[in-house]
Amino acid sequence: MYSDIAIIGGGPAGLSAGLYAARGGASVTLYEELFPGGQIAKTPLVENYPGFPDGVVGYEVGSLIQKQAEKFGLKVEYAGATGLVLDGAEKKILLPDREDTARTVILCMGAHARPLGIPREDEMVGSGVSYCATCDGAFFKEKDVAIVGGGDTAISDALYLSRFCTSVTVVHRRDEFRAAAVLVEKAKQVPNIHFALSCIPLSLKGEKHVEGLEILDKKTSLARVLPVSGVFVAVGIVPRTELVKDLVQLNEAGSIVTDEFMRTSIPGVFAAGDIRNTPLRQVITACADGAVAATSALEYHSCH
Repeated sequence: MYSDIAIIGGGPAGLSAGLYAARGGASVTLYEELFPGGQIAKTPLVENYPGFPDGVVGYEVGSLIQKQAEKFGLKVEYAGATGLVLDGAEKKILLPDREDTARTVILCMGAHARPLGIPREDEMVGSGVSYCATCDGAFFKEKDVAIVGGGDTAISDALYLSRFCTSVTVVHRRDEFRAAAVLVEKAKQVPNIHFALSCIPLSLKGEKHVEGLEILDKKTSLARVLPVSGVFVAVGIVPRTELVKDLVQLNEAGSIVTDEFMRTSIPGVFAAGDIRNTPLRQVITACADGAVAATSALEYHSCH
């Protein structure tokens, strides 16, 4: 099967790219191995997406954009690409049972938060465990929470959460932070931000909801439980670049490098959303990336 534009990944970036590309008159196929929506489909309630004053259920965001894009002709294939051939004028999308081709490709495979790897972590996502303070912080107003990590994201999230949480405990495996010194000093001046340094998370407490985080002090070998209602994980983001890690330029974090037009290092190949070098990973920025990538892809298609 041939398409003018092939989109790999059906999160908000991919679906928005499909909407703009299909509405622009191109034949567009989106390849999604599971279900449209990406990470947002796992979010119980999205409160910061414009146009929904009462919030919107996560999976509905993806479903609504998909319906809108399909109205203009987007074709969704529920098949995960097993490989890509991106050099040359015609790009190849390798699937389990066939090989499709396209003139241009938009990479929207997204990213996932690096997990802690402790028992019941997956089970408690949405019930006290979160990987996005900006997304879920407001649910923990006037509650005690912990954030695990020592980089800029962890400390910035701690500062953000301190505005409305009763207390925020930063759990970090070292004594020194990777975060910028100015952020750390600012956090140390906030009365309700506390630090558990040289500590590692061991387990989550609570049956249906998080009621505590057990941590181990590496220096004393003693374990204790932080009585918290929420645990925010900020130990890194892992871009889903397995398909293209040897094909397009990546940065040190493993994200695809693009310019402001979402162009990658290969002509005719674009990237959008969490998979690229973006300063903010939110639904609204993913959608914006997708719109820009599709517009660039349409222009490329018309000129080549």
